[in-house]
Amino acid sequence: MHITADRQGRMWKENNMQDRLLEWMYTHKFGRLLLKILVNPHISEIGGKFLESGISRIMIRPFVKRHSIEMDLYEEEHYRSYNDFFKRRLKAGVRIIEREPEIFISPCDSRLSVFRIDEEESFSVKHADYTLRSLLRDRKLASRYEGGYIWIFRLCVEDYHRYVYVDSGRESKRRRIPGVYHTVNPAAGDRIPIYKENTREYSVVKTKHFGEVIQMEVGALLVGKIENRKWQKTVVRGQEKGNFAFGGSTVILITHRGRVRPDKDIMENSKKGIETQVKMGEKIGLQFVAQANCP
Repeated sequence: MHITADRQGRMWKENNMQDRLLEWMYTHKFGRLLLKILVNPHISEIGGKFLESGISRIMIRPFVKRHSIEMDLYEEEHYRSYNDFFKRRLKAGVRIIEREPEIFISPCDSRLSVFRIDEEESFSVKHADYTLRSLLRDRKLASRYEGGYIWIFRLCVEDYHRYVYVDSGRESKRRRIPGVYHTVNPAAGDRIPIYKENTREYSVVKTKHFGEVIQMEVGALLVGKIENRKWQKTVVRGQEKGNFAFGGSTVILITHRGRVRPDKDIMENSKKGIETQVKMGEKIGLQFVAQANCP
């Protein structure tokens, strides 16, 4: 069971059937045996083929009903498969992208946690410890983010699964790190360093207002496939970077020390182990402006 808060301070406990199933799989012997099979990328590929098939459309209506999806917010179209539905696109104007240059925005709909990166380039998520070196597989790059922040955006299956660039700038070539497909549900995060084991892809965006920001996509259990758009050197705030296929997935941002100040409610919630529900394009922080000493 874990706690989520909205931006108005309302909190609720999330402990649905999916959470209980995953809790069992990560804490019991037989569940862990099953996981060894499910996290294998080849199994994910098989699942993906089914979800791309026409017969998978029978899953759409029950999913919409169970998660109370407001379909009138999405572009109308005939879905060829469940995955086609899962990657559905919102109508224009449903998500407002904040355009003020000093505002740091969320790249996606998600549950957000923010953590400080210490002098050893390490940070903790729940009970799992990480280093930026293991996450990025790049010692030199990791060393540049000491004292900064790591922003973890966990997408649930009912969330909108497209994501955007958080600021305009120039994007480096992307790096893909193959791995397995653990769930990103807290049931796994409490026990396994999922973000350094799962398949992931990232690039560095030299932004106009926040320095160099690393933007990473992490795949997850039951496909969670990363489908990024064709790389281009120049990007624009709010431009769609890509989407995930079926499965709960994660977007990670990494920011330099002294460039972005996370919003107070998000930081306070994160320190308590509470995730904050955010929407694509909304304010989650501000450009850091050092205050000069008065004479």
